[in-house]
Amino acid sequence: MKKTFKLFLLFLLLGLTYIVYTNYKKLNIISGFSAKMIASQVFVANRVQESVEQSENNFSPINSAKNIIDFKNKTVTSSFFGMKKRKAIYREGLGAVLVNKEYDENTPYLVPKRNKTPKNLPFPYGELPQNDTVFLNIDYNKLNKVVDNYFDKNNHQSTTNSLLIIYKNQIIAEKYADGFDKDTRILGWSMGKSLVSTVYGVMEQQGKVDRNEKAPIDTWKNDERSKITINNLLQMNSGLEWVEDYTKISDITKMLYLETDMAKSQIDKPLIGKPNESWNYSSGTSNLLSGILRQKFNSHQEYLDFWYTDFIDKIGMHSMIIETDLAGNYVASSYPWATTRDWAKYGLLYLNKGNWNGEQIINEDWIKYTVTPTNGSEGVYGAQFWLNAGGHLLDVPKDMFMADGYQGQRVMIIPSKDLVVVRFGVNYSQIDKLLAQRPVKANEKKEVVEFELGNIEYNNLLKDILETI
Repeated sequence: MKKTFKLFLLFLLLGLTYIVYTNYKKLNIISGFSAKMIASQVFVANRVQESVEQSENNFSPINSAKNIIDFKNKTVTSSFFGMKKRKAIYREGLGAVLVNKEYDENTPYLVPKRNKTPKNLPFPYGELPQNDTVFLNIDYNKLNKVVDNYFDKNNHQSTTNSLLIIYKNQIIAEKYADGFDKDTRILGWSMGKSLVSTVYGVMEQQGKVDRNEKAPIDTWKNDERSKITINNLLQMNSGLEWVEDYTKISDITKMLYLETDMAKSQIDKPLIGKPNESWNYSSGTSNLLSGILRQKFNSHQEYLDFWYTDFIDKIGMHSMIIETDLAGNYVASSYPWATTRDWAKYGLLYLNKGNWNGEQIINEDWIKYTVTPTNGSEGVYGAQFWLNAGGHLLDVPKDMFMADGYQGQRVMIIPSKDLVVVRFGVNYSQIDKLLAQRPVKANEKKEVVEFELGNIEYNNLLKDILETI
C-alpha cells in the first residue's frame, strides 16, 4: 500500500512538474486571464465566482488557476499553483483592470460622466414595456421551440446564456439560462471592435474625424507606414504585422494581459504588406483606433465622456460599461459589457440605418461603409464588423452583418428581414479541431475558412429562425 501511494505521489509530482514546465512562460497570462475574468464577472456582471469558474474559465490551463476575492476592496488575486500571482481591481465606472507592481491603488482616476435619465417610452426607446404586437406571419410556437432547442445542452456543444430576437423593432422571443436575466451584464469581447467603429461614425457625422485621413502616429511619419489611413485601420487592412492567437504567447495575449497601454501595442509593428491590400484581423488595431480617438479630444475627460454622451447613453444602453486599461484607454478590442437588451438596441441602431427614434446618430452613408467588404476579405469583413456579403453562410441572407465576440457572442443584423438576433454564451468547440477535419486548401484564405467553420451553429440558428417568419 505504501509503495503504491509513493508511486502515486511520484506520478503526481511529475505531472505537476510537466504542467509547470510547459506553461511557465504563460503563467503571467494564465493568472492574468483568470484574475481579470473573475473580477469583471463578479463586480461588473454580479456573477458568482463558482459559476464563472465552471463556465468562462473552465478550460485548460485557465481552470488550474486559484482565485481569491477580496470583496471589501473589490480585488481578485489569481495564481497558478501559487506561482505568478496577478491582481485585478474593480474601479467604479471603469470596470476591472489588471494591475502591475507600480500601480498605486490610492491614485485618483477619472470616470466617464453619464446621463442615465430614464425615458417614459416603450422599449426599445425607453424603459417601459414594449407595445403589445402580434405578427400574423410569425409561427410563435415553432419559434419558441427553436429558442428552447438552443438552450438544450444535449443538442449543442455550446452553452447559451441568453438569446433575444427582435423583428420590426419588437421582441418576439427572449430566453435566459439559470443565473442570467434581462439585467445581467454580459461581456461582448470583440464586439467592442464594432463599438469603436460606431464612435468613429459619430465623430465623422459631427465633422470631427475623416476616415480617409492619415493615421496621426508620429513614429510612422518617416517610413512607409505614413500611408496608412484611418480607413485602413477600420477595415483591418493596414498591412501591419500582428499575430492574433489566443492559444499561445502572441501579440494579442501579451497586449491583453501584460501591457499597461494597449493603444500602443500595434504602433511598433513593422509593415509586412501594403495598406489596403493586406487584410489581417488584429485586436491591436482596434485599440490603436481607440488611442487615436483619444488624441481628438482636448482632455482625457472629454474622451471618456464622448463614447457615452454622444452614442451609448443616447440610445439608452445605460447598462454598458467599456473597461479601460491602466493608461485610461477604452479597451475597444475586448472589454465591453451590457445587458442582452441593450446589446439588442445596438443592433437596432444599425438595422434602422443609424437613426434612433428620429435622431440620426450616425449617417446612413456610414452604415453602407460598415458593410462594404474589405479588400482581400472575400466579403466576410467590413469596418470592424463581420459580413456575409460573400455568401459564405449559405442559409443566411447576404446582407447579414454582425458584431462578433470570442466564444460565440453575436449581435446579428439582417436588414432585408427586419431582424436582429442577439446570442450570448460559451462556445466550447475548438476551431483547430474543425480545421483538422476540414483543412484549409492551397487556394483558400484561412480567415475565411475559419469564418465559415466558426459560424456553422449561427448559420443554423438564423436559418431556423427565418423559417418561422
